[in-house]
This record gives sequence, C-alpha cells and structure tokens, in this order.
Amino acid sequence: MLSAYRPIDCDLHPMVPGMQALTPYMDEFWRDQVTERGITTLDSQSWPIRSPKTIRQDWRGPNGRGAETVGQLQRQSLDRLGTAAGILNPLYGVQLVFNEDMAVAFTRALNDWTRAEWLDRDDRLRASIVLPLQSVEASVAEIERLAGDARFVQVLALVMGENPLGRRQYWPIFEACVRHGLPLGIHAGSAYRHPQTSVGWTSWYLEEYAANQQGFQSTLASLLTEGAFAKYPALKVVLLESGVTWLPSFLWRLQKTWKGVRFEIPWVDRLPAEIIRDQVRLTVQPLDAPEEGNTVERIIDHFRSEEMLLWASDWPHWQFDGDAAIPPGIPERLLPKLMRDNALATYQRLREGAVA
Repeated sequence: MLSAYRPIDCDLHPMVPGMQALTPYMDEFWRDQVTERGITTLDSQSWPIRSPKTIRQDWRGPNGRGAETVGQLQRQSLDRLGTAAGILNPLYGVQLVFNEDMAVAFTRALNDWTRAEWLDRDDRLRASIVLPLQSVEASVAEIERLAGDARFVQVLALVMGENPLGRRQYWPIFEACVRHGLPLGIHAGSAYRHPQTSVGWTSWYLEEYAANQQGFQSTLASLLTEGAFAKYPALKVVLLESGVTWLPSFLWRLQKTWKGVRFEIPWVDRLPAEIIRDQVRLTVQPLDAPEEGNTVERIIDHFRSEEMLLWASDWPHWQFDGDAAIPPGIPERLLPKLMRDNALATYQRLREGAVA
C-alpha cells in the first residue's frame, strides 16, 4: 500500500474553472477589464480536451475537464493513494499573456485562488508560487508577497519561455528562492514565444509533447553554463513532468564537451554531472522507460545517485491506470526515498512544516 510510505506527491494540477473564478481575487480595474474584454478563459490546455493523454478517463468531470474542486482531488488522489502531502502546480495560461500588467494581475489572482480555494480546504496541500516571468521584478515581488505563507513550498516556471532560464536577468528570482528556502520548479510547457523545437514550429501534438525533452535539456545546460548553479549552490531545481531517461546520456555529452571548452566558463569548476546531481531533482511521472527486465534500475544506476527522483502522480493526467502510481521497475529498496525522503530533503518548507 502506498500509504505505508506516507508519500509526498510533488505534482498535482488543479483546474481553474474559468476567469470568473479568478475575478474575486482581482482589484476593480482588472475585474472590469475581464468583463469589458470578454475574457472567459486563459486555459493553456491546447490539446483536444477529450484526448486520452490530457486527463485520465475516470478522473474526468462531466464537462470533460479535470477536477475543479478539492473534494474531487481528495476522492481521486489524496485519499485513494494515501498521500501525506501534495504540491499543487496550477497550469493556467498566465504565462502566455503579453501585456505585462495584465500578466501580473492574473498571476496574483491565480496564486490567491489556489490559496483560498485549495490550501485553506485541506491541510495536506502545499503549492507552488506561479511566477509572472514577463517581469523579473514582478516575479520577485510575488515571491516576497507569498513567502510568508509556509504552505507555498516552491516557485513555478514553464520550461519553454521567453529566454533560457539560466540567463542572468533571472538571477534575482534565484536569490529570492534561496533566501526563502524555495526550490525552482520547472514544468513542461511553453509560453509560445518561440517555436517548441530548434528547427521550427510543430505540426502535431505528438511533436510538441516530445519537444519538451529538448526544452529541459536546453534549460539545464543554461542554468549550468550561465553560472546559476555556481552563484547559488543552495538552489534546488525540480524538473516536473520532464521524463527521466534522457538525463544520463545528456549529462555524458554535456560533460564530454565541457572538458574541451571549460576555459570559457571557469565558474563550472567541477564535473557538470556532480553539480546537477547535487542541485537537480526530477519527478517520475512520466517515467519514460521500458518495463522489461532491470532497465529502470540500470537507468537509475547511471544517475549515480538515489536522491534525484521524486514521486508524483501527475494528477489528473493519464500516466497510469487504477492505483498503480509507482512506475514499474523501480527497485523496492528505493521506494522510501522515492515516495517521501527525497522530497523532504528537497523541500525545506515540507521539513519545517511537520508533514504527517
């Protein structure tokens, strides 16, 4: 039984019913703007809403969408899987807004909605601070505004945004993360400022989904080579819904090339794989590995660390059937770390918050 591990779910996705759910958390000016502009939704779910990949069939509501209430989350995931604590990562289209002032207002409303409608209704829940990355200054201000609430345990950005996340313009965000004990969560997804691949725009949903792996590789390389990890050695980065099996081969290639050009980035003063093992974590849904034999165990061995993987259900996305929330092939000896210990080591606020 999962409950025996007192698991910590690092990736839960509450669904915003629409903009009218957020307007109570906006000031009068922005409430009027929503009405006058006829903005009904910022739903970033660009996939066909009833395609199997979007939401697991038995987790769909009558409208075809995922859960919009805490009660649904409790029945479908928290109670069913025996979750001791779960981290909410709202995926709503505030990152797609070009108007900076509007993006800040909508992001603040989203964070306040998450706090009032979800955190206040179940003591097991924690959340990420969604950042309005259209403005670094506003992102830091949003961290400062919410950091006093210990139920916010990390900050959240999309993997494909305006610029590579390691760029030094973003460093004030990392400084605020370290100061408040907040990991930087980077979730699959795009702000659609650029094509999702390095060779242009995709035609099909399959291409877009697979392209996220490229985004995670580029983002990880950016954080390393720009010097963010060196500048902030206490910064923890959590890759959410990134897949897992790409990392060993990517690190091999990155490290091999670094040996030949390391003179240009002297701040990377030890093996890149060592730095990433210390500061980067990945959630295991989806675990993109064959189920045959000991393949998964061999991949984990290539990490040379038992601390890098975090459990997540990725609710309500369809990553597993029934209650099979632990990906097949993970050695039983690693389950205590995967299900709980690694999350407690990663999230300072979970440790301090006395998770049951």
